[in-house]
Amino acid sequence: MPEIREARVADFDAIWPIFHEIATRGDTYGYSTDTDKEKAFELWMTAPLKTFVYEAGGRILGTYYLKPNQAGPGDHVCNCGYMVASEARGQGIASTLCEHSQQVARELGYLAMQFNFVASTNEGAVRLWKKLGFEVVGRLPRAFNHPDKGFVDALVMYKWL
Repeated sequence: MPEIREARVADFDAIWPIFHEIATRGDTYGYSTDTDKEKAFELWMTAPLKTFVYEAGGRILGTYYLKPNQAGPGDHVCNCGYMVASEARGQGIASTLCEHSQQVARELGYLAMQFNFVASTNEGAVRLWKKLGFEVVGRLPRAFNHPDKGFVDALVMYKWL
């Protein structure tokens, strides 16, 4: 039975191949395509407030982090990032992770969730986030340098929880 649980340090060895594949492609995240394992650990496990994994059959197939989007007057808004192993895409894992993250965010007292830099060419993610109630509240013209399509827009997406 699939389970979403808080990540442990030892889980990063299973998260790293997912992170590495996605970051190396350079077509969805604003991470450097040469991000090494140590930096990835910092970005995905240390910097966030919480990190979770989606585990099924003893394998980690997806992960997300949750962190404050801003400090001070903006600390009621959180930010999340999601990654799903390529062999597990199309199974509803990203949707499950996003729904879980919204529940965790509410439990932690957050009132809203914001995605700061969604590549407009990441049509599957944009479609899913809209389906889950997020709105495009900003468009950053040519802010994302896609490896195949060149400079494309990045979207800011937001949902009041």
